[in-house]
Amino acid sequence: MRAFAIFAGIALVGAALFTIVSFTSAPATPPAAGQPHRETLQERLRRLPGDYRAWAELGLQYVDQARVTGDPAYYTKAEGALATAAKLNGRDDTVLTGQAALAAGRHDFADAVRLARRAIDANPYGAPAYGILADARTQLGDLKGAKEAVDRMLGLRPGVAAFARASYAAELRGDRDEARKYLEYAHADAWSPADLAYSRYYLGELALHAGDLKTASDWYAKALRAYPAYTPALAGQARAAALAGRLTEALDLYDTVVQRLPLPQYLIEQGETRIKAGRRADWTLLEVQRKLFQAAGVRDDLTWAEFLADHGDPAQAVVHARAEYARNPNLVAADALAWALFKAGKPAQALRYAKQATATGWQNPLITYHRARIERALGRSARVDPDFDPTLPALARFS
Repeated sequence: MRAFAIFAGIALVGAALFTIVSFTSAPATPPAAGQPHRETLQERLRRLPGDYRAWAELGLQYVDQARVTGDPAYYTKAEGALATAAKLNGRDDTVLTGQAALAAGRHDFADAVRLARRAIDANPYGAPAYGILADARTQLGDLKGAKEAVDRMLGLRPGVAAFARASYAAELRGDRDEARKYLEYAHADAWSPADLAYSRYYLGELALHAGDLKTASDWYAKALRAYPAYTPALAGQARAAALAGRLTEALDLYDTVVQRLPLPQYLIEQGETRIKAGRRADWTLLEVQRKLFQAAGVRDDLTWAEFLADHGDPAQAVVHARAEYARNPNLVAADALAWALFKAGKPAQALRYAKQATATGWQNPLITYHRARIERALGRSARVDPDFDPTLPALARFS
């Protein structure tokens, strides 16, 4: 679900950071003989503690590290760096963009919109702020406003970050061909290993959710060839293996995935695959991660609504889903509320939200399945895709 997935606010913000961040942390190995030393952000800030843009970029790097490592403690570090930047110059567009990225990472999308708009007011030509604005508007269910922001970003800086967002906007409209076209543009524009892996991974995701497991697996493998440490692509390989019935292979892959990046999405996928293989799912680490995210200021009712509807207490799932939908009335929140109500024995109430989740023509196999189940429960005729595996719902969610 790209922007809607677990840790959602960061998924596309992270792509933008490939171009936002102009400084790097200390290199893993010393520079080769004869090469000039490249100053790190920390070194620059020791030399120039009043450099508010360097503080803002350090905050952005911490936000990105939260995405890359799955460690929400980086949000607290980002907050500190960005607070320092704001004290030095709270009207600068780079500072405001960093604050918007942090708000999005913590799933406070209304505040992300507010801050991104302030950044744009300060600098109407700042493409990254338009990217965050597009992401946040999508989360808030404002697809028209999101497309306007994406179009503006494309005009200012056509590249991987803008093309990826344009692809997602097309996908939500149900236009897979256009979504694929924009991802192909992103792939053609990519040059860094991270950008190549990112674009190839989402080409794989498009193929996976169209039912083409072979093409999906090929793209995931290409992503890993570009950037072997890119964990989402390894998770994609696990997903494709599980959906193809190769459960032992999938579980071996998931073991590596969750050791590298124990995000709730991956832990749930691993647990469902274990259940499918006749083993017991252990949700202990998932609960630990839930508490860590809460402590870091991340409010993610969506994850727990989806998880509890499938693996826990449907009544509690409804509570979480209503809370998520009240804050972020997007397509995925509508689907989560519909499914929670259905699992709680309220299909008549569920149908309204199932219709909303499918209203744009988005060809998502999970929400299509949910609506069909709800309509059948109400005595209506609805086709359930025979190839869809309802025992692996988390694997059908875009990450």
